[in-house]
Amino acid sequence: MPETARARRAPVASLLAAGLVLSGCVFQQSGEAGIDGPITLGFVNGGTTQFHTCLAESVEQFARYNRARIYTADSHQDAGTELSNIDDMIGREVDALIIQTVNVDALEDDIAKAKKAGVPVFLTSVLPEDTSDILGAVVVDLKKVGALDAQWIARDADGRSVQVGIVAGAPGAASDLLVGGFTKALPDSAEVVADQPGMFDPAKARQVAEDMIQAHPGLDYAFVANEEMAFAVRKAFDAAGAGDVRIVTVNGTDEGLAALKDGRFAATVANSAADTGELAVTNTIAMLRDEDTDKIANTRVRLVTKRTADTAPLYCPPDVG
Repeated sequence: MPETARARRAPVASLLAAGLVLSGCVFQQSGEAGIDGPITLGFVNGGTTQFHTCLAESVEQFARYNRARIYTADSHQDAGTELSNIDDMIGREVDALIIQTVNVDALEDDIAKAKKAGVPVFLTSVLPEDTSDILGAVVVDLKKVGALDAQWIARDADGRSVQVGIVAGAPGAASDLLVGGFTKALPDSAEVVADQPGMFDPAKARQVAEDMIQAHPGLDYAFVANEEMAFAVRKAFDAAGAGDVRIVTVNGTDEGLAALKDGRFAATVANSAADTGELAVTNTIAMLRDEDTDKIANTRVRLVTKRTADTAPLYCPPDVG
């Protein structure tokens, strides 16, 4: 692995700079073959949706379980802020960076910056085309997630000609993969009549849904890129008298599962943020210690409906106090 400047540890006071969270135990010098003592990790998160929040909780929790020191920062869906956060982490001489990027286009600069500083990068959720410069990754097969929702629509529509609307997330990263997987797997009998970004913002998603149902009163299904937006979309449709539009979405949160049970959602695809965070930390540490593990791991995904809601995996890590 690239050499890092572990011997040049900053004073404790500088490690408590504003905007970063510190937890874990005191760093120790590494051994010759991998790191044999406590490890320092930096986690740069992309935003503040429920996914991002649960992912951060999981990363922090499993860093503590593994006796690692962890710094976290939030990029607020801004690529410039993400690069600045990475600069901050490099300045803290972390042993590795875990990055939930705001945009796949930002990764090239992120990885180059960390590589120049000798800091390995481990990614969550998405991958660059060239993985040679990263330590590893844990990803959700987002195309498969979208396809599972589309396949549910195909079964439910059963050959009928139907209209489908899409409320996407933020262009440029996970949302593009989700929507691409969804549209590719739709049956020929399903026509996509609207596709607009909700920017992972419930208020924006509700406005998009209001405009969508006004322009397409015959809408049968809506694919929404996460459950937070899906709740807002449901409210917009209901207010417009379109309570029969069936919503398929993504996440598998406790609130989302409850919405399946009471009929607000028709289907969701569970992709546990807790699982992603756990794999990110444990695999990063294993690689830093030269232990055998997969470079690219996958978070499990599964379609969940009202019938199977009680068997869905935990989305967020359990609160252990």
